[in-house]
Amino acid sequence: MISRVTSQTMTRTAQDNLQTGLSELARLRERAVSGNAISRPSEDPSGTKAALNVRAELRANEQFSRNITNGDAWLTTVDSAMSTTTDLLNRVKDLALRGANDSTLSPAASEGLAAELETLGAELLKQANTTHQGRPVFAGNSDTGKAFDNTFAYAGVPDSGVERRLTANSTVRVDTDGAAVFGEGPDSVFALVNSMVTELRAGSGTGSFLAAIDSRTEAIQGQHAAVGARHAELLRAREANVSESVELQTQRSSIEDVDLGEAVMDMKLQEIAYQNALAVSARVLQPTLMDFLR
Repeated sequence: MISRVTSQTMTRTAQDNLQTGLSELARLRERAVSGNAISRPSEDPSGTKAALNVRAELRANEQFSRNITNGDAWLTTVDSAMSTTTDLLNRVKDLALRGANDSTLSPAASEGLAAELETLGAELLKQANTTHQGRPVFAGNSDTGKAFDNTFAYAGVPDSGVERRLTANSTVRVDTDGAAVFGEGPDSVFALVNSMVTELRAGSGTGSFLAAIDSRTEAIQGQHAAVGARHAELLRAREANVSESVELQTQRSSIEDVDLGEAVMDMKLQEIAYQNALAVSARVLQPTLMDFLR
């Protein structure tokens, strides 16, 4: 069957084809200018879904990065407090050695040692109540604001800890059990120093306290080593987090971003095709006398 083709039909078909070519040229131009491979979800539903999944992973990774930064600040604070505590205990031991022989100490010398030990005891209590952003780093998840009160009782929550999530499947503790580090009540390092002060002012020596000082120092060093191990784990997690972020950004870019050179080339080819279509249509669809008579 032979179809009848009129000039009007040819004109309408040519206009439709030109409009389609112009729309494609506009789309490619927008793609090249914006740099986005997907302007709207309907253009690439599967690509849109993949992009959303990658962006969700990126947001989670950014949160892990913030957790790591916060955890690093906590552990750095703990590490600094424990280093200072060790230095203070070393000084306490030096004074205990000087006051070990009560027969060679004058009352003035004993009082001098006792006064310095009081100062060291107060500084030890201050270190035990060290805070980070208003929260004590040796009190677990307690909200009391301090790890030890003036009676040397532990004010933290036993068997609790502050944790930060490093990945979807791992966490790290960023505080330390103050009772394990400093002891508590009459068995605390603060009570130990107070007892030394009392003995010195009573005219007695401090030699009997040396073993207790060494024992508490060893306990602190053991806890300090554990803090160092957790800090190293956190720093490894930071390196992995940075690598993961780079990989996810690469995945996102491969889905969402266009190759600029390729985009410009596609646009130029479409522009040439559109110009050629205009030229051909102008030559084929010449106006006739009937067009003017209508």
